[in-house]
Amino acid sequence: MSEINKENGGAGGTGAGSGSGTSPGSGSGGSGTGAGSASSGTGVGSASSGGGGGGYGGGFGGGFGGGPRFGGRGNRGGRRPRGQEDSGDNPNGPELVEKVVFINRSAKVVKGGRRFSFSALVVVGDRKGRVGVGLGKGSEVSDAIRKGGDIARNSMIGVSLKAGTIPHEVIKRYCGAYVLLRPASPGTGVIAGKTVRAVLESVGVKDILSKSLGSKNAANVVKATLGALQSLRLREDIYKDRGISVARSGAV
Repeated sequence: MSEINKENGGAGGTGAGSGSGTSPGSGSGGSGTGAGSASSGTGVGSASSGGGGGGYGGGFGGGFGGGPRFGGRGNRGGRRPRGQEDSGDNPNGPELVEKVVFINRSAKVVKGGRRFSFSALVVVGDRKGRVGVGLGKGSEVSDAIRKGGDIARNSMIGVSLKAGTIPHEVIKRYCGAYVLLRPASPGTGVIAGKTVRAVLESVGVKDILSKSLGSKNAANVVKATLGALQSLRLREDIYKDRGISVARSGAV
């Protein structure tokens, strides 16, 4: 009888035995899974001592032999190693860079209290010579930022850049704000305040010297910076407008 139980236990290990026979000698008919043939592994043991042996063999054979108790799950496949979680960004990098320069809150006094509204000044650029500015308004901050971003994307303009900086010095005034921009040598970086920096980094300038003069109003400073960038012209464009070729002018 012990030899039969050992054979039944081996058969249960190779089959799909369940873990219901973990307690030795539980000789009920239902718990004797794994005591059948090696093909199906679901034979029903009898209620006698043979059934107890089948339960013992099926329980431990199925558990340690790769049954569903321990080894049945296998590799889940959906888990990532630590440090490789998906950040949600495009692997190729975003095409446009959006920066919120300033958020203003205004309140309207009504009979039941005060109603707040928000305005957001957003700068959008591709860091390749195109930039746009938008002012969005809404009852929530998220709505104002979204509207400002949409306006900025629809109003993007091209800027003339040269080797990561600007081709020449320029100063621009908008209302009470004055912005001075000067080209800089490689490695200087963007020397600017936070408002002017947002526009310059979005357009793709890497080395520049700047100074904000006059008013500190964020909207006026951004528009003055944008106007200064719009007034930039390359030497080739100037010669072309005058009908002079660069080679004939002798310039290098």
